[in-house]
Amino acid sequence: MQYKADTPKEYIEQLPEERKKVVTRIRDIINKNIPKGFKEQMSYGMLGWVVPHSRYPDGYHCDPKLPLPFINLASQKNFVALYHSGIYADQKFYDWFVSEYPKHCKRKLDMGKSCIRLKSMDDIPYDLIAELCSKMTSEDWIDIYEKAVK
Repeated sequence: MQYKADTPKEYIEQLPEERKKVVTRIRDIINKNIPKGFKEQMSYGMLGWVVPHSRYPDGYHCDPKLPLPFINLASQKNFVALYHSGIYADQKFYDWFVSEYPKHCKRKLDMGKSCIRLKSMDDIPYDLIAELCSKMTSEDWIDIYEKAVK
């Protein structure tokens, strides 16, 4: 489900009330916990946190005009999706997250390669999301990304 929005605020304003609260809270958590060096913007029709060209001029290898993506947050048809590229690219980081998830959430983890599907709006692991967002610096992400791509 894609919303037409130029800013994170416009995106959130279009969401149904139940989703608006959850997405706003997750957005606030990301902004509070993500290390310096990332920038919030609209990215791929979702809320996004990227490594800006000022920090990583090469940009995203698929389209170098775009900044290097890191985290995206979206309200999909049946769930809120949190996309974290570090989970996809770093097996130890992935393993850490999978082992921690049951300590923070009653429901079974529903996850793709980088997509964490949050289906129950009353059982969101906010503390784990905060920790997840704080664990990887932009320098860490650039190093992992370059090793995978180059």
